[in-house]
Amino acid sequence: MRFAAETGDSYKPHEECGVFGIYSPDGTVQPAYACYNGLLALQHRGQESCGIASNNQGVISYSKDMGLVTEAFTPEILEKLDGQMAISHVRYSTAGGSVRENAQPLVLRYAKGVLAIAHNGNLTNAREMREEMQQAGSIFQTTIDSEVIAYIIARERLHCRSVEEAVVRTVDQIRGAFSMLIMSPQKLIAARDPHGFRPLCLGRIGENTWVFASETCALDACGAEFVRDIEPGEVVMAGPNGLQVIRKGDSSKKALCIFEYIYFSRTDSVIDGVSVYQARKAAGRLLARENPAEADMVIGVPESGVDAAIGYSEESGIPFQKGVVRNSYVGRTFIKPTQEERARSVRIKLNALASEVKDKRVILLDDSIVRGTTSARIVKMLKDAGAREVHLRISSPPFLWPCYYGTDIPSKEDLIACKYSEEEIARLLGADSLSYLSLSALEQMIPGKKGFCNACFTGNYPAEIPDLDSYSKLDPYTQPIKRI
Repeated sequence: MRFAAETGDSYKPHEECGVFGIYSPDGTVQPAYACYNGLLALQHRGQESCGIASNNQGVISYSKDMGLVTEAFTPEILEKLDGQMAISHVRYSTAGGSVRENAQPLVLRYAKGVLAIAHNGNLTNAREMREEMQQAGSIFQTTIDSEVIAYIIARERLHCRSVEEAVVRTVDQIRGAFSMLIMSPQKLIAARDPHGFRPLCLGRIGENTWVFASETCALDACGAEFVRDIEPGEVVMAGPNGLQVIRKGDSSKKALCIFEYIYFSRTDSVIDGVSVYQARKAAGRLLARENPAEADMVIGVPESGVDAAIGYSEESGIPFQKGVVRNSYVGRTFIKPTQEERARSVRIKLNALASEVKDKRVILLDDSIVRGTTSARIVKMLKDAGAREVHLRISSPPFLWPCYYGTDIPSKEDLIACKYSEEEIARLLGADSLSYLSLSALEQMIPGKKGFCNACFTGNYPAEIPDLDSYSKLDPYTQPIKRI
């Protein structure tokens, strides 16, 4: 499992990726341009690499690279990615290294033709399946779970009548988190794991164009109308016969990652029928009820902390102010070689608004604390700007357990809440007080909804987790290869 480097981009849990796909048989929409716009809307889900694979009358072309969407694609590249359908991907690596070979979509040739796949999530049985295949002679070009999925689909396709049947058979074999898109020469297939850990939704443009995306904000970006969410365990196909449900979903095991609402998803998205913005405001209101403080102003750490701060302000009656400014024009997170440079780099991403916080008692809302490194820098930044008091309020419970389903929450020894009490953490961070959202309040954040994974707070994992000893080790087959 990989977790974020200490850089100017605040040390937060990162989601593995975002996926976007479109099937437009009548040419109403240019798929590559729709993917480009969709990926721009999903850029917050992954900033390490991106890619688009298009299908023109059965011929699959692709382009992928490291970096942001605007860095990887030019009009000239998009013009070459013409066709009737396409799938695309933005990636933040939680399993597999941050190298170009691991960028998605993966495009593979096999006995039945060509296959492209874009996958969001982590498989919990990927290592065992990879080793089984390698012992049988398979050669892997990447270190990501998605290649394991692609190989299983290719293998199953040799023994069944259609690629969609092969996908269903594959879904029955893999475990863990997967919201994925699979493109064959004629069909575009979407599948979501039985627990629905990661979001996936369906949209429509006109009569015949179907769109799949990790979040509704990506549907908006390409002009698609939201139709519905893909259900946990469901397999859906867009092809020559229109849209077909290949396997019906079942919500009985549903365990959507609660952190989609707290941090991962974009504010303007609606995930499983719930507004992300409203959920974050609700968390702030609940925090104000549980953990009030006497203060002059409420501020939030951009971006997700701002929504919770608005809710806290509305509930408490303490004015909401902009107290921390984010530099929106800094590109990818950059890694600084020394601790001194890392400490300085936080001011490139975030800076205090001294004119507002000077001589004020401040309530600072943030969505989480992992190691506490960045939280300490932000508190210090506010106090250096003249804040008299800083009361830190966190719109989620303490992280106490690692995640195995596609989120880079690290091992317990790296989690500050596993080592210290709230009072001790407040002292370490330089805050005048610290309070987290309680588990009971977390359940109230999305009233009337059930079926969420909160294992990072409780240790109650809804699906099997990998063997911890083997999970932390490098794959021995990848160790001798190093690309610079």
